[in-house]
Amino acid sequence: MRASRLMSVILLLQGRGGMTAAELAQELEVSERTVHRDVLALAEAGVPVYADRGRGGGYRLLEGYRTRLTGLDRAEAEALFLSGVPGALREMGLQDVAATARLKAAAALSPGLRDAPSTAAQRFHLDAPGWFAGEDPPPAALAPLARAVWSDRAVSLVYRGRQRVVSPYGLVLKAGVWYLVAQAGNFLTYRVDRVEEVTSREESFERDPDFDLAVYWQRQSARFARSLLRDTVTLRLTPAGVRMLRYIADPAALEDALRSVREDGTIELAVESVQVAFTQVLRFGAEAEVLAPPELRAMVGAAAARMAALYEHRAHDGRLDHGQADHGRADHRQADHGQAGDGRLRAASAQR
Repeated sequence: MRASRLMSVILLLQGRGGMTAAELAQELEVSERTVHRDVLALAEAGVPVYADRGRGGGYRLLEGYRTRLTGLDRAEAEALFLSGVPGALREMGLQDVAATARLKAAAALSPGLRDAPSTAAQRFHLDAPGWFAGEDPPPAALAPLARAVWSDRAVSLVYRGRQRVVSPYGLVLKAGVWYLVAQAGNFLTYRVDRVEEVTSREESFERDPDFDLAVYWQRQSARFARSLLRDTVTLRLTPAGVRMLRYIADPAALEDALRSVREDGTIELAVESVQVAFTQVLRFGAEAEVLAPPELRAMVGAAAARMAALYEHRAHDGRLDHGQADHGRADHRQADHGQAGDGRLRAASAQR
């Protein structure tokens, strides 16, 4: 651990030109006393590090000195490509490896480019979890699975009470949830938070060179989303309703629904369930009529009746004289102003 920290001190000084003990302590998450001891150890080992006294001082390396420690090993090089996902790195236990890789990469840059990492970090940030997601701790199985994925080592899983041996090909973070893609004869997908136990095995596995994690996940995601749409409803949409369709239908059902539109606006829409379809149809308002199934038509009709009654009741209570108002479609402006009525109604009629 100390050897890694000493190397980090060298790389930080080489990359930034000079730093105070307080800055080094903050960067390395240690005390200033520890920094002083580390610098002394480096000087005793022959590293030309010295201290500038006074205002603007700090520790520096002798001008022209370049360490040869900037070569990345495999783990550091691989972790460097995940540096834009700090939360994922932390949950997989790779934050230290990635930090060392970033320091080496920064130290290898020319002086004019050494601010590139900080300027990029101030302009782009990836926040993977969805809104309103709680700060739950990462699944206990994630770190050992990540190590197995990096080392191509088979693991024994206990998943939903069943034990199985799999070859872990990759990990996917989707909307704050981790998934393991593994091979056990066929390729399968497991939710990491449902892995009850994981044990790394001695044997390694040979990866299929044709396997593409991103392509696999894209196909599986589309297949999973489509599998949730178990029912179909028939609607008749107005032209405005057809335009609203892309904002209301499930994305997995949209393409097929648009292809099914007939001249009279009738469409077939795949839905997860009748209850889900009920909430979707209500969003269309008067721009959609349910043709089938009868159960959904009855549900929407009942909701429309309740809504009409609610608004009719509100109109009576809010503006009309119960004894004198015409409850049909008569224009309020034609009401008999000579009849006894509410003063507000007479005033409003006079203004019209």
